Amino acid sequence: HLSCAVRHDYARAPTEAKAEAASVVFTASGQPGMRLIGSQPLTLQGNTAIATFTLAQDEGAEFVLGGQEDARVTNDCTDLYLERTLKFWRGWISQSNYRGRWREMVNRSALALKLLTSRKHGAIIAAATFGLPETPGGERNWDYRYTWIRDASFTVYAFMRLGFVEEANAYMRWLRGRVSDCCGQPTKINILYGIDGRQELPETTLDHLSGHGGAQPVRVGNEAFDQIQLDIYGELMDAVYLVNKYGEAISHQGWKHTVEVVDQVCEIWNHKDVGIWEMRGEQHHFLHSRLMCWVALDRAIRLASKRSLPAPFARWDQTRQAIYADIWTNFWNEERGHFVQHIGSTALDGSMLLMPLVRFVAATDPRWLTTLEAIQKSLVRDGMVYRYRNDDSQIDGLQGVEGAFAACSFWYVECLARAGQVEKAHLEFEQLLRYANPLGLYAEEFDSQARHLGNTPQALSHLALISAATFLDRKLSGEKTVWQP
Repeated sequence: HLSCAVRHDYARAPTEAKAEAASVVFTASGQPGMRLIGSQPLTLQGNTAIATFTLAQDEGAEFVLGGQEDARVTNDCTDLYLERTLKFWRGWISQSNYRGRWREMVNRSALALKLLTSRKHGAIIAAATFGLPETPGGERNWDYRYTWIRDASFTVYAFMRLGFVEEANAYMRWLRGRVSDCCGQPTKINILYGIDGRQELPETTLDHLSGHGGAQPVRVGNEAFDQIQLDIYGELMDAVYLVNKYGEAISHQGWKHTVEVVDQVCEIWNHKDVGIWEMRGEQHHFLHSRLMCWVALDRAIRLASKRSLPAPFARWDQTRQAIYADIWTNFWNEERGHFVQHIGSTALDGSMLLMPLVRFVAATDPRWLTTLEAIQKSLVRDGMVYRYRNDDSQIDGLQGVEGAFAACSFWYVECLARAGQVEKAHLEFEQLLRYANPLGLYAEEFDSQARHLGNTPQALSHLALISAATFLDRKLSGEKTVWQP
């Protein structure tokens, strides 16, 4: 029994279904039409297409739902399309240069990242879904079908590690279109964009719908586009640096925009913001934002030096040193013996796990090791790492309990491996692999039983898996790390 009920514009626009030859066409005013065609007869019940049929052994049925103007698809075509689809994906993944342990899981993660990449635009979205809550039935319910500069730039790193240079180059070409100046105004970087480059993504609640498990409100759009998140400059410059090193060299115009962006960082690095986790409460001086501003200056200086590009080296280096000193002075809590989430806080934060991964601090530095131990005691449960704890960090302004964050969990594995705790890292990694769904995919978070929460598949989860697997495999093999950012 097949039932196809197209409802345009999130069921806000009245949809009309009409039989047309052997197909059913769904139309709504101001919306693109859709057509359903199949190898079995279709009938209408109101505005829903219905097919009822019986299949004997070795029989099959094909149905295709596509655009109204799409060519009619016959049964013979579907077999050909399936063959071509399999050939494309097998050919694409065969280009991966990863030959280490856990190859199947690394390949699944690479395929997920590719599926989150727009072939037309080159943009990379954070997740494929909306309405899948981080708290069962709760309000932590967001729309992630957009391109976050942070997540997409991290994805470039994962693509580069596996040898998928074209995807990284395509993203940087898309990004150049976002940072080009307009009417002589300084280059402005937004936190997130639509895949077509739209800058404004107003958040709307769909009161007539509920998300998974009855979660409300259901939101489309994401008002985070208007937030201040200073860390994006670091992720952006890290991607620019890597693509220039392993992909297409930066152009004259691209370097001009880069200088403008880095000069902005010199002006605003010590401002408050909402941080990497997009807190919808009070702004703070967050450690992760400071850290990534340091990364922005560091990568820009490295890139300019390697390419002999003109740059205000003295100013940039002075700012880089100032940020470095600020972090060690204002974010280290001597009494607690670890770094803190933001100035004035004693809380820990899962984003601290990036400190050695971006090479701000040595992975074996005594102060970092005590921070790692504190994170393990406070934020780690059964191999799963929480971003922060609600009870000691009441700053996100939302009801409900935070789940464990998949990306932080994989960052934790890599931190252990880099600190020389390879056996422990191996055990933790194997545990995380058991938390994957049957397709080898991960959502954004885990609940206390390791069930998935939030939108899925989540790019940040999979790129962190790739990074952890790559480094841990080399440590287990006794190899020296060859691929270095």
